[in-house]
Amino acid sequence: EVQLVESGGGLVQAGGSLRLSCAASGFTFDDYAIGWFRQAPGKEREGVSCINNFDGSVYYADSVKGRFTISSDNAKNTVALQMNSLKPEDTAVYYCAAHELCTDYAPDFGSWGQGTQVTVSS
Repeated sequence: EVQLVESGGGLVQAGGSLRLSCAASGFTFDDYAIGWFRQAPGKEREGVSCINNFDGSVYYADSVKGRFTISSDNAKNTVALQMNSLKPEDTAVYYCAAHELCTDYAPDFGSWGQGTQVTVSS
């Protein structure tokens, strides 16, 4: 059974940092991509970042480039999202998801975690 479990969300002031973690199990981690998505109230789910575990290539949404860093620990089957210089507009529920390769189209991803809330106060 595929399982993805996010952790690390919370409340932080603007300019602060948070580190999200996604623990994966139930599939061959090295063969898949892990994406981070977020969804704010009243908005569509959007891609934030993605890493292809099979070659290490990474992708970022323009809105987070230079502030967020995605990394993968293939030995521990975890993917982290380090979020720095957080802004109030980063407030959302953050989800990790697995797919055969990185895309920014959420419906491509068949397996999802339960999400973790990130709130950035101004």
